Amino acid sequence: MTVSDYDTPDLPPAVDAERVEFEGRAGRQSYYRDGEGAPLLLFHSINAAGSVFEVKPIFEYFRETRCVYASDLPGFGFSDRGDRDYSVRLYTDAVHDLVDQVAGDAPVDALALSLSSEFLARAASERPERFRSLTLVTPTGFSRGADQLRAPEGMTREMRWLYKVLTVPLWRKGLYGQLVRPGVIRYFLKRTWGADTFDEALAAYDDLTTHQPGAENAPYAFLSGKLFSRDIRNVYETLQMPVWLPHGTRGDFKDFREADWARAADNWRVQAFESGALPHFEVSDTFFAAAEAFLAQA
Repeated sequence: MTVSDYDTPDLPPAVDAERVEFEGRAGRQSYYRDGEGAPLLLFHSINAAGSVFEVKPIFEYFRETRCVYASDLPGFGFSDRGDRDYSVRLYTDAVHDLVDQVAGDAPVDALALSLSSEFLARAASERPERFRSLTLVTPTGFSRGADQLRAPEGMTREMRWLYKVLTVPLWRKGLYGQLVRPGVIRYFLKRTWGADTFDEALAAYDDLTTHQPGAENAPYAFLSGKLFSRDIRNVYETLQMPVWLPHGTRGDFKDFREADWARAADNWRVQAFESGALPHFEVSDTFFAAAEAFLAQA
């Protein structure tokens, strides 16, 4: 099957819930909503195949007791995937946008995966009164060398030469098509899980969402390092609200050797799970029991 065969498949909803579109600082955005009660905001990760499907188990669990909102971040899902400047500021503003759109005056609980944890943390550092608690699932910024991430605000780890190479019009779409072939997607899911098994439904949704018009635009900013902040250690250390950091012990994203300062902080709770980077898929009962306990204490 060729890349062209996948160009414009129909994209089904990532979760079975009401989907809403709105305009905000970060442009046209989409989010899913279901349940009643105190709001809980969810943000999927940023990668070549990011989608709300990554937080689907969390959405489905908490909608029984909370009003849950899951954001299609800019460049993904049903949000604007246009060729524009995908930046740390854009994604931080997207977090602010969803809070302002759905939360009212009360502070909210919010959860983010992987790199999106940096955007959620930055938004919470800018407007701490809007956030009651943060859950950062396998966040970036805690692996070897993270203590050096104290550059002036606005600096990123972008390799501009790489972005220019990736986005040459001659091969911009074709190269992305090769990066998101089914075999490549499954290879990276195995590395995420740290095992030969992974969630097949997530892989199938990745096949669809990565072949939407404009799907390559945001991932190229990610691959070039443009979305990784060089000041994120400073940002994390400013957080005063309760923060839960669950992470896995297998796969490519298990390095949390520089999380000792967070383990020692009164408002942080660092918790390892015998899983890959997405413990809510693999050890859901244990994960949700810990999540309930954290939110109750917060």
